[in-house]
Amino acid sequence: MNSLDALKQYTTVVADTGNFKQLAQFAPRDATTNPSLILKAVQQPEYRPLLEATVRAHPGRALDELVDRVLVAFGQEILKVVPGRVSTEVDARLSFDTAATIARAQRLIAMYEAAGIARERVLIKIAATWEGIQAARALEHEGIHCNLTLLFAFCQAVACGEAGVRLISPFVGRIYDWHKKAAGSQWDEAAHAGVNDPGVKSVTQIYTYYKHYGIPTEVMGASFRNVGQILALAGCDLLTISPELLAQLQASDTPVTRHLDPQVAQRTPLKAVSYHEASFRYALNEDAMATEKLAEGIRAFAADAAKLDTLIQELVA
Repeated sequence: MNSLDALKQYTTVVADTGNFKQLAQFAPRDATTNPSLILKAVQQPEYRPLLEATVRAHPGRALDELVDRVLVAFGQEILKVVPGRVSTEVDARLSFDTAATIARAQRLIAMYEAAGIARERVLIKIAATWEGIQAARALEHEGIHCNLTLLFAFCQAVACGEAGVRLISPFVGRIYDWHKKAAGSQWDEAAHAGVNDPGVKSVTQIYTYYKHYGIPTEVMGASFRNVGQILALAGCDLLTISPELLAQLQASDTPVTRHLDPQVAQRTPLKAVSYHEASFRYALNEDAMATEKLAEGIRAFAADAAKLDTLIQELVA
């Protein structure tokens, strides 16, 4: 049994890509996308026709609607390959606008349903700002399930659990990046590997808290830099993994040991915490890593969303 198959004994494996033609070889249950991944895909010759056909099929439509139609077109193709769910992201430029995020999510779901895709097979990705979490709270009440992304801080996870969010995506690799950069020449790679990786420790803390208190929100580790981070989170509800790292796992026969276990989490003594808006914002502000990485992530996704806008505008012109 290779390491990928061994991992699947403990964790649901999700593919983190817009390249739906790559998916079948790894047999993931779900797939996730984001503006950067879709932008990367549509710039490749094999995916360009899908972009062009989608834009041509809806002449005269507003740019933001065309963008959503392209995202849904990719989601439809992904759902032909994976048996589970696809995550489709709301424009990151709406990360601080609750009402606009709700409206955009509702439109994405309407597009999927018009194409014959049940809403249970779609997760709407939203940045885990306070406004995004409140949008997700409202959407979950409508039966529109959400994946809260760009999650770096424990307070973000707690607020998502309190909001009844279906799934969260804590970012392992970006947390690791920040701590490595902050330590500079003092960074000891070996001492911060595996279960001691700061990103792995963050996801472990969230998982343990959720399982201890019976919070049903699914935990999906994301943003990996190496196979060691993935294997250190074996047992997490889900892990979303790039095709490059999926291939490494598939080619490896390294044994996989379960590290996260709900029974262990239930026995772990923990204090319950809760956040309202002011305490959430303060807790996030106190976490320099999370504050910086959340802002940086929104900026990067917004920049790639703008580039996708430009590609579509060039086709319309």
